[in-house]
Amino acid sequence: MSDGDNEAFETMEVLIVPHEWAGKRVDLFISANAPDDLSRARVQALVRQGLVVINGAAPRGTSSKIAAGDVVRFTMPEAQEAEPEPQDIPLAILHEDADLIVIDKPSGMVVHPAPGNWSGTLVNALLHHCAGQLSGIGGVKRPGIVHRLDKGTSGVMVIAKSYRAHVDLQEQFADHGRSGPLRRSYLALVWGMPPRMKGLVDAPLGRHPTKRLQRAVVPPDAPDAKEAITHYDVLDRFGVSQKTGEPLVSLVECTLETGRTHQIRVHMGHLGCFLLGDPEYGRQFANRSMRLPDDAQTALGEMNRQALHARTLGIRHPATGETMHFEAPTPPDMQRLIDAFN
Repeated sequence: MSDGDNEAFETMEVLIVPHEWAGKRVDLFISANAPDDLSRARVQALVRQGLVVINGAAPRGTSSKIAAGDVVRFTMPEAQEAEPEPQDIPLAILHEDADLIVIDKPSGMVVHPAPGNWSGTLVNALLHHCAGQLSGIGGVKRPGIVHRLDKGTSGVMVIAKSYRAHVDLQEQFADHGRSGPLRRSYLALVWGMPPRMKGLVDAPLGRHPTKRLQRAVVPPDAPDAKEAITHYDVLDRFGVSQKTGEPLVSLVECTLETGRTHQIRVHMGHLGCFLLGDPEYGRQFANRSMRLPDDAQTALGEMNRQALHARTLGIRHPATGETMHFEAPTPPDMQRLIDAFN
C-alpha cells in the first residue's frame, strides 16, 4: 500500500494571524498555533505539497511572511486506522438546524475515536443521529468536530453539519472571539483560592517535559510554546483551612481567550489551585479531600473526574449571522459536590 493510500482523508484547519505574529514565517506560525502538535518539518512538507494557503493563495515557500489578519488554511492528511461506526447513543441536544448541532456532552464521553476508544464516542453518536449528513466534513475520524472537550469534562459543544458551517466555525474558534461573538466559559471547583477574586492567567503552554500526555506552562521562547490566556472570576468559597485560614475550595468561572489542550487545568494549577478530582494534574492534592465535610468527601469520591464543566458557548450562526448563546446546566455530580458545602 502506498503512502497516499495511508492518507485516505484530510482535515482542514483555519488560523487567523494575530498582530504579534505579523512579519513572521508561515511555517513557524502554523507549527506554534496548530490545534494538533505539528513539527516545523511537517508543516514545511504541507507547504511543499500545496496544502497551505494564505488568504486563498498558495505561499511562495515555507519562509513566506504573514501579516496581521491573514487567514491561513492548511489541510492535514491523517492516517486512518478504522472508520467509526454509527451508534445509537442518546445525545442531550440544546439546538439543531441544517448547519449545526449543539449538545451538552456528558462527562466520560470521548469526543472522537482513538486507540482504546474506538466506540462509544461522540462521533459514533453523531454519525447515527445525523444519518450521513456529516460525511466528508472535517475528515473521517472527526466529522463536523471544530473544538473538543476532555473525556472528563462535561458541557456545551457545537458540531458542524454543513461544509460552510465547518469552515465558518473553525474561523470563529481560530479568532478566539477577538473580532466576533465567540465566548466560552467554564465552571471549575479548585483547591484553595486564586490570588485575586478576578484575574488573568497569560502563560504559554507546551508539552510537559517528562509526561507525554500532559501540558505545562513553558517559557515564551520554547519551541512548542503556544499563547494561552484564561480569565477567571471567583464565584464562591467553601470551608476554611485550619492551617492558613484560607478557603478549602473555590468555585471559579473561567473564560477562555484561547483554547489550548488542558488549558484551564494547567492554568489553574499554575496558580496553585488544581481542579478537584483531576486524575492527571491534581493527584498530589488528593489527600486534601480528608479535610472536606463528610458529604463533600462522598460527593467528590462519586464524581470520579475533574470538576470542570463547559457552561456557556456564544457563536455567530454560520448561515444567518445571528449571535447565539447556549448554556448547559451544572451536571448532577458537580451540583451534588457544590451543595455538599452549603
